[in-house]
Amino acid sequence: MNIEKINNAYIVDVRTPGEFSMGHVTGSINIPLNELPERIEELKSMNGKIILCCASGNRSGQAHRYLIQNGFNEVHNGGSWLDVEYEFINSTNNNN
Repeated sequence: MNIEKINNAYIVDVRTPGEFSMGHVTGSINIPLNELPERIEELKSMNGKIILCCASGNRSGQAHRYLIQNGFNEVHNGGSWLDVEYEFINSTNNNN
């Protein structure tokens, strides 16, 4: 699995694989909300800031609370993947 660091952060999309396949932030990784417990070590191995996203911000909010409760400090709820994509595009274009 290729995990890409984007603007010094990992973007984790917690939607279902079907939703993810319909569109996602380029370079993001899909870890569905219901798979977080069994993939927590994978998230810990990222060693950096994690930005969570989903369709509306609800599931990413749940994922954020779960990860904070499990010792993550550098985790942020990005809300909708479209908002994260927009922020990524703007910050990338502003850095050129």
